[in-house]
Amino acid sequence: MKLFGRSSTAAKPRNHPVNDYKTAKGKNGQIIDVRTPDEVRSGMLPGAKNIPVGELGSRLGEIDKERPVLVVCRSGARSSRAAKMLSKAGYPDVINLSGGMMAYRR
Repeated sequence: MKLFGRSSTAAKPRNHPVNDYKTAKGKNGQIIDVRTPDEVRSGMLPGAKNIPVGELGSRLGEIDKERPVLVVCRSGARSSRAAKMLSKAGYPDVINLSGGMMAYRR
């Protein structure tokens, strides 16, 4: 079955605790923070790139498909949606950082 011209058998994103993001990121992972610019003013995970969830579809070219993609938001709800979007768009290794920045301990 195909959705939007892509196979619906895309790998499902997995969840990983935000406080252990470094393990999931490894040496090559990229972190995408899908919160709004106003929200990220309070701080982001080190090395994260801000692409608000509403802009994700038009900014996919900024995300490398060959590297793991970790997605974070405030609580984990938007990042879960964004992770599913990325998987459907053909990103093979997508990780939702569960709990979001609310659960992150600096």
